[in-house]
Amino acid sequence: MSELISHTPVWVFIVFFTLLVLGFIQTKERTVKVKTVFILPVAMIIFSFFGVYSVFGLSVAAIALWLLGLVIALVLGFKLGYPKHVSYSQQVEKLTISGSKIQLIFMMAIFFTKYFVGFAFARDLPLVNEFIFLVVICLFYGLFSGIFLSRSLVMFNVSKVSV
Repeated sequence: MSELISHTPVWVFIVFFTLLVLGFIQTKERTVKVKTVFILPVAMIIFSFFGVYSVFGLSVAAIALWLLGLVIALVLGFKLGYPKHVSYSQQVEKLTISGSKIQLIFMMAIFFTKYFVGFAFARDLPLVNEFIFLVVICLFYGLFSGIFLSRSLVMFNVSKVSV
């Protein structure tokens, strides 16, 4: 384990701790402008898409699976209406969002998925040559991204319904 950590570039730890801090911020109730609810999803979409691209390139299968995961999560997110506890104040034109550990969990899931994929390719594990590896990793990245995006769209809709 110490060998694994000692061979990890410093920037990976910076990304990890940045995501950890952002995730902990998400666990507290906060009031935000409507436009800002899209910052985190856009960042996570870029991070997860780069994870797919950096390993599998722009292959049709990889991109299609990533998009499939994203669409599945979007549909489920709208059906479930997550997050449930969001309110909009017209006076201050801001959303009040209840805290949740879910965002932290999904940020860490994206990070550790990307870390595992990097490790697997660096070690040239036989698993990386299996089609199922591509399927699972691309679907995961897409699902994670879709969860962040659907959450923001649900919050955006709350602001439009409240007007």
